[in-house]
Amino acid sequence: MKHLIFFVFIVFGGQLYAQQANVKQPNIIHILADDVAFDDLSCFGSKDISTPNLDALAEKGMKFTSFYAPHGTCTPSRAALLTGRYAPRVNGGEGLYVLFPHSTTGLEDEMEVTITELLKKQGYKTGLYGKWHLGHLPQYLPCVHGFDEFLGIPYPNDHGPERIGNSGWRPNGISDPAIPLIEQAQVIKRCDNNDLAELPALFTREACKFIYRSVKEDKKPFYLQYANIETHTPWFVPKGFEGRSKAAAYGDAVEYLDRSVGIIMNTLKRLNIEDNTIIVFSSDNGPLIYRDEELENCYGKFGFTDPERTHVLREGKYQQRYDGGIRVSCIMSWPGQIPQGTTCDEPITAMDLFTTFANITGAEIPTDRPIDGKDIQSLMRQEEGAVSPHEAIYGYRARGGLMSVRYQNWKLVFKQKYDPEGNNDVFLYDLNTDLGESIDVASENTDVVKKILKLSEKAELAIKEGKQLN
Repeated sequence: MKHLIFFVFIVFGGQLYAQQANVKQPNIIHILADDVAFDDLSCFGSKDISTPNLDALAEKGMKFTSFYAPHGTCTPSRAALLTGRYAPRVNGGEGLYVLFPHSTTGLEDEMEVTITELLKKQGYKTGLYGKWHLGHLPQYLPCVHGFDEFLGIPYPNDHGPERIGNSGWRPNGISDPAIPLIEQAQVIKRCDNNDLAELPALFTREACKFIYRSVKEDKKPFYLQYANIETHTPWFVPKGFEGRSKAAAYGDAVEYLDRSVGIIMNTLKRLNIEDNTIIVFSSDNGPLIYRDEELENCYGKFGFTDPERTHVLREGKYQQRYDGGIRVSCIMSWPGQIPQGTTCDEPITAMDLFTTFANITGAEIPTDRPIDGKDIQSLMRQEEGAVSPHEAIYGYRARGGLMSVRYQNWKLVFKQKYDPEGNNDVFLYDLNTDLGESIDVASENTDVVKKILKLSEKAELAIKEGKQLN
């Protein structure tokens, strides 16, 4: 009898161990869209853009409808995502503004630990295909930050020589070079607009080759960040794919991104690794919503923002006050772990991916610095009673300045920015009944305002002193 029990223990214990090991080492794909609005996927309500592959991904997994990008612009949002830290904490508390071709700064390797560095220690193969935007100089490129492979552009596709910059970001009237295509740390090509139009297809192909090599040759679990470029101005897509959407060039770009998602999903299916792969889709920030004369002069219809096209969230890219800039669509799929066809409306943030991926894979999270990302596995698995691990989510400027706070169903917006002296002019919105943040209810909910202001005070002190937030 003892032998039988021992045998059963060995067999089922071994199976359990294998299952646990399998769960701890899934492949991870983060499809990081660029400037895509909360409601620009058909599964999130779009009527003029069709995204059948992302819709299928949502049917296989979960939609997160209160998912916040860390910032309303590319560089600080991506830095926070990779490090799990609010933007003002990055680079030793210096933060990072949006970087340009003449910028001499970037994400500092000696100061920051990225999720890719943690995953590499767990035996993962890591790759990034598409846009980086955390520093174009060699000491800041992806392979310095834990990516084994990189093929992409170091900053946005509209930072080419044709741009003057109506905000004065080009010093002394200098002209920037053509957009560099970089492999690892080597510039392999300078791209004109025709080249840029073909890059999305190249990045998709090479991302699929990376998946194949990781599985068949390296035989390692992999982390892939697929950071598309076509949904950032100019909205170029490969020849033959223009004019397919009902939302002009921007809609074509989103639909082409959806096509790329389908190709990546088919690659997983062919390699029979769907069941052991986590897929996350999100955007780095919200969309352009205002016309820009310079973009139109440079790129014509590929830089035209339609003022008649509206969104359910207020405002868009470049700001952290209203949800249009930072609340983005998010889909997660993980067969057997994330229930199919489900929705979660608990407030979470892209920084949570850092902590969640680390815990899933058994990576050791740094303890020598505050990490703002939380583990959201209970939400992903839709466990009974699971709620947001955040007391609140804060909308910060890149180098400090609190602009908004999401607390439960409430959204507090500062007219200027949070003033620790108490001179705060604020607006309060109930997102349960006012998704578009159009009706200020601060005067009817003074206790809520006081509660959120106390949270703001605590958050500001934690950021200033480099301490854990909550």
